[in-house]
Amino acid sequence: MKQKIIISCIVILLCYVGFLFIKPHQKITNYPSSGDSIIAFGDSLIEGVGATPGKDLVSQLSKKIGEPIINLGISGNTTAQGLARVDRVAEYKPKVVLVLLGGNDYLQKVPKEETFKNLETIVSRIQNTGAVVVLLGIQGGVFTDPYNTEFESLAQKKGAVYVSNVLEGLVGNSRYMSDAIHPNDVGYSKIVDRIYPEVKKVLR
Repeated sequence: MKQKIIISCIVILLCYVGFLFIKPHQKITNYPSSGDSIIAFGDSLIEGVGATPGKDLVSQLSKKIGEPIINLGISGNTTAQGLARVDRVAEYKPKVVLVLLGGNDYLQKVPKEETFKNLETIVSRIQNTGAVVVLLGIQGGVFTDPYNTEFESLAQKKGAVYVSNVLEGLVGNSRYMSDAIHPNDVGYSKIVDRIYPEVKKVLR
């Protein structure tokens, strides 16, 4: 009898501890969306620099989900340049919009605060169209990643789906990269594998 009581107490304690550490399920803004199109919005990683025709990130992801994706990637874009053209997204009656920006801000030494202020405005304007935002993170440093917590905080604040550092494990490996910052076909395939599960969830 005493043994049963001890076991019961241990089970209750474990359940309580588990409850403390489990994060509540985050509500995704605008999900499910009534929009029509899937859009990828960003810089050279969205445009597909480094890939052969049909093997870029957007093309490979489109093939995997079985739906067309509108590519609104422009090589070299900073978050400020993305913000200047983000209202174009509304023209397509978006359902889901992937956002991948910030790498050029890092390369151009744009202050982190400015980068994420721009990103927050971009996410807000896209969400105002009724679309779900999938925020794709990139690393903001060589040895440390000060961007990671910023991306995660922004995603939680705005109710966006978040995929952390999409280039993790790829940069510096010639098997996956066409140059120092752009993946090759195989590298983009790796990114697709990371993004696909999250995109699939919000397309249901």
